[in-house]
Amino acid sequence: LKMSTILETSELPAVFDGVKLAAVAAVLYVIVRCLNLKSPTAPPELIYQDSALARFLLKSCPLLTKEYIPPLIWGKSGHIQTALYGKMGRVRSPHPYGLRKYLTMPDGATATFDLFEPRSEHCTGEDVTMVICPGIANHSEKQYIRTFVDYAQKNGYRCAVLNHLGALPNIELTSPRMFTYGCTWEFGAMVNYIKKTYPQTQLVVVGFSLGGNIVCKYLGESQANQERVLCCVSVCQGYSALRAQETFMQWDHCRRFYNFLMADNMKKIILSHRQVLFGDNNMKKPQSLSDADLSKLYTATSLMQIDDNVMRKFHGYSSLKEYYDKESCLQYLHRIYVPLLLVNAADDPLVHESLLSIPRALSEKRENVMHVLPLHGGHLGFFEGSVLFPEPLTWMDKLVVQYANAICQWEKTKPHCSDTEQAVSGQE
Repeated sequence: LKMSTILETSELPAVFDGVKLAAVAAVLYVIVRCLNLKSPTAPPELIYQDSALARFLLKSCPLLTKEYIPPLIWGKSGHIQTALYGKMGRVRSPHPYGLRKYLTMPDGATATFDLFEPRSEHCTGEDVTMVICPGIANHSEKQYIRTFVDYAQKNGYRCAVLNHLGALPNIELTSPRMFTYGCTWEFGAMVNYIKKTYPQTQLVVVGFSLGGNIVCKYLGESQANQERVLCCVSVCQGYSALRAQETFMQWDHCRRFYNFLMADNMKKIILSHRQVLFGDNNMKKPQSLSDADLSKLYTATSLMQIDDNVMRKFHGYSSLKEYYDKESCLQYLHRIYVPLLLVNAADDPLVHESLLSIPRALSEKRENVMHVLPLHGGHLGFFEGSVLFPEPLTWMDKLVVQYANAICQWEKTKPHCSDTEQAVSGQE
């Protein structure tokens, strides 16, 4: 009895201490793995062709060659960056003042965009307008858009921000149609309004996520769409919905879960307009849309199901494959001749790494294209900060403005360079 008492008092506490230590070690291991704390910080990977423009950009945009350092504790997790962007947008977001404009489309739809005037003179002294297309179901009142617009205004840019058709909760649809993955009609109407109202202005085109697909497709659809456009910046888009649809149903990096959340949000927006889209009213509807089975929409758990049952029918596509093929910017990218900056994050949980071969291949053969790929940033996150709390401005906000400034400077000095080159060749 005495011997057993001795064993209990001496060995069991040691066993319990060992279990606690193992549990703590396991928790720390999971934290380190989940937060990617061992992942290094580095400058973004750059894919480009050596050219005068590329050399000028590398010299004029320090963020392209400088380490991107996310918040120490959580910033190396693409999931947390994406979740914070999705839930919070930005921290201490400003409230820039803009005027809402309404444009009637040929099919009776009412497009809206918000116009923000510059709050200082541009560094080149020129009149420059940023025409901005937000992400899926987003608009000018989203915090990440407000933060970016405020920063752009302070740097001398006028900003025009498209509100995706049906995305603003207080704006009713006036035709049985919503925004879709690649419809450029509303963005084009906004751009034409800016060109007509400000004949002296030049344009910087900016698209975020789905908006990146729309702006690239818009520019590639017609050479006339690139007139007075200085450059285009696309952030965190996937380039091809046709290629992406399979990866978006996979569970690695929780893409299937993100797909479900985004589909749920889309369902809510569509159902908030169900009277106009599906109701018995005097509006002329596409025949296929009138026959849409609402029960399929209620039970949809993926964006692909919603696109197949509802979204493709707004434009009369006969299949989901045709819709994704025709509405993706993939077949239009090579028709863009203005400087093009394509930004993605290597840890973006929504954009599968296989899709990044598209911008990589394009920038390897086109002098006007540069692909920027930081290790971290998630989907539209790119938060910066020392340890725990992120700063109001993100790396993405600063990079877009820095790149736009550099292109404006390049365009201003380029004629002088041409004159000099002509003079030198004349002397030779």
